[in-house]
Amino acid sequence: MPSATGLKTPQLQWRRTMRPDSGRRRSGEIIVTRDDAWKLAEHWIAAWNAHDLEQILTHYEEAIELTSPVAAQLLGTSDGKVVGIGNLRAYFQRGLEAYPELRFRLEDVLWGLNSVVLYYTNHKGTRTAEFMEISANGKVARVVANYGG
Repeated sequence: MPSATGLKTPQLQWRRTMRPDSGRRRSGEIIVTRDDAWKLAEHWIAAWNAHDLEQILTHYEEAIELTSPVAAQLLGTSDGKVVGIGNLRAYFQRGLEAYPELRFRLEDVLWGLNSVVLYYTNHKGTRTAEFMEISANGKVARVVANYGG
């Protein structure tokens, strides 16, 4: 569905496990493919660059947990944690307002069995890697953001 900025939520074709594997993976869990990892990353970057909060939030679970040094700075907390989609909305809105010139350039995407790492730079040249754990619903359940110079 297109947003006010014309972005469409990507139709990702996450593969699901069909049976347990050594007791570690349960039926229905997501298996991330290269193509879907890149689709997620490209849509995520486009949504941020459009400053389209609604499209940004389409990627996240209701019970999302994000940990970030920038969250610690912007929110004045020592642990940098943001829990729940409502709190994430408020944090992202505050970030978009604080940095109206914010733009990201995707550098690389890494993928695991049920995770994705987005590696990108912002408008100031700051390097960021975000580890995103994908839930059985195909949305981001947990994020850990890491920053470089």
